Amino acid sequence: MKKAENSAPNRPASGSPKARDERQDRLKRLELIKSLGLVPYADRFEKTHSIAQTREAKMGAKVATAGRIVLFRDMGKVSFAHLLDFSGKVQIVLKIDELGQENYKNFIKIISLGDFIGVRGEMFKTQKGEISILVKEYAFLSKALRPLPEKWHGLKDLETKYRKRYLDLIANSDTMARFNFRSNFIWELRKFYQENGFLEIDTPVLSGSASGALAKPFQTHYNALDLDVYLRIAPEIHLKEAVAGGFEKIFEVARVFRNEGMDASHLQEFSMVEHYAAYWNFEDNMNFTEKMLTTLIKKLKGSLKIKVLNRDDQLIEVDFSLPWRRVSFRDLLMKDCGIDVDKCSDAKSLREAIKKKKIAIEDMDKLGHGNLMDALYKKISRPKIINPTFLINHPTDLSPLARKNDKNPLVTDRFQLIVNGWEIVNAYSELIDPIDQRERFEKQTVAKKAGDEEAMQKDDEFVEAMEYGMPPVSGWGMGIERIVALLTEQPNLRDVVMFPLLKPKE
Repeated sequence: MKKAENSAPNRPASGSPKARDERQDRLKRLELIKSLGLVPYADRFEKTHSIAQTREAKMGAKVATAGRIVLFRDMGKVSFAHLLDFSGKVQIVLKIDELGQENYKNFIKIISLGDFIGVRGEMFKTQKGEISILVKEYAFLSKALRPLPEKWHGLKDLETKYRKRYLDLIANSDTMARFNFRSNFIWELRKFYQENGFLEIDTPVLSGSASGALAKPFQTHYNALDLDVYLRIAPEIHLKEAVAGGFEKIFEVARVFRNEGMDASHLQEFSMVEHYAAYWNFEDNMNFTEKMLTTLIKKLKGSLKIKVLNRDDQLIEVDFSLPWRRVSFRDLLMKDCGIDVDKCSDAKSLREAIKKKKIAIEDMDKLGHGNLMDALYKKISRPKIINPTFLINHPTDLSPLARKNDKNPLVTDRFQLIVNGWEIVNAYSELIDPIDQRERFEKQTVAKKAGDEEAMQKDDEFVEAMEYGMPPVSGWGMGIERIVALLTEQPNLRDVVMFPLLKPKE
């Protein structure tokens, strides 16, 4: 009996002579499709079932589904193939007695791995017990002109996965599942906000100033206005202006841009969600954060005890069960390195204390007081935090938009949620005093002139909006990629970005 297998292993690498020969073969098959009066690139196919749904259907049920051919074996009068769509993979069985000799042989002649087809047939189990579709008729939907790469199933090369995510999605079912999880997480997040009385609004990506976070912005030029503008580093300022205008509970899932270093936990372009609630303080927001994340994690993961990857790429358990630990910024640094930031009131004294402790911080001499404290904390303390921890009472110079604490003006009413050494949430009681806000912007301006590229830009229009009056308000921000990477056991944020930006190969 004739037996031939047309499957993915041993496929030639793209650009090789074998790959070019393979492409020529596929072009010939494309011409054959046309000569048979078939359409090589169809406009539609009516799917009654996803592939996952076909596998759940009763035996004998009639189904119509479609997908990509990822394995094909011709056994003479019967052929077996694996059909893949976004939901999974199923075996299809083609028999000469079912399709007729001409249709069956034409299928063998025109098909290549990677092609899309639609099939109509009945569910059954093979003698080996494999759930399959007995094909009654097929429709050719799209010819693939390039072969899948060698060993495409289980594609491992990171650069290929990032540069050609479509191949990663085809090859690795866990990659497809990961991006499904990201979509479901954002959907459930929006649903949670709606159920808790929040409205979603949009704010501009292009702005005349780069405020709302300590970060270096991307700059571009607006030709129609002949104006240099910035890509937003956060939606904060406009959202707070909306609160000044009368909105009380608002949020935005926003794309933001920060022209700074890239590592496993930082990207220059990423998604974040920010919300603002009038009449709340930062403690209200801490309670809301616990409620939100325990609800979403329990719903999407099934448990509050989950596995995550630590910095050594080891799976460890993180317990999101309440209550979460709360620790002050000063106490944490005192414990970890013995430096009292309350006694180091400027960049010079803090720099001397850091050098005395022989702690190395990159570009230390260029950093302003706030960013120097932040760099010290990130170097000494943050990597040690594993279970959910609220870091509170940040120094004022580290939080130019946060409200000063009424009892201790050296600190602000702010918190960060840290999990597994990553900052997941940043939030605070907002500064609503326009005079105080103007003074803090001036300090940031001094730091920027001294060489601190991440110091915040002054925003006079925002201060003017504040002068019309703002209610008490607490704001909150969370990186989408960070929480999704954490919950899907990914070591790098690029693993949860569908198409991360990379340098061109040439």
